[in-house]
Amino acid sequence: MARVLIADDSILSRRIITKIATEQGHTIAGESANGVETISKYKELKPDIVTMDITMPVMDGIECLKELIEYDSTAKVLIVSAIGKGSMVLEALKHGAKYYVTKPIDERRVLDGINITLADNNPPPDKDAFY
Repeated sequence: MARVLIADDSILSRRIITKIATEQGHTIAGESANGVETISKYKELKPDIVTMDITMPVMDGIECLKELIEYDSTAKVLIVSAIGKGSMVLEALKHGAKYYVTKPIDERRVLDGINITLADNNPPPDKDAFY
């Protein structure tokens, strides 16, 4: 099972993702509430996967994603965000996200996203391919 770093400024979202991931046997390596903290924790904890919101203070998810991929081109990032516009999905994929799930958080969608991201089976960059 995977070690997960959850990056979201919403404590509720972090709790929900923690519950979903741990019920499937994954371990929560850590949590962060902004992009700067996420980068620091990624380097320290070396998780297998990062779930990341786009809208976060200090540094948003897209900027954080860019820095993570620059630091580790093999980083596996699953975006879990309320922003579901096709242009934002494509922007995240262009910068290295493996998959994109829109909020509200749905257990099945998050689990599918985790599994796809860990397997690194990228669906085509088509907004209709995402939840």
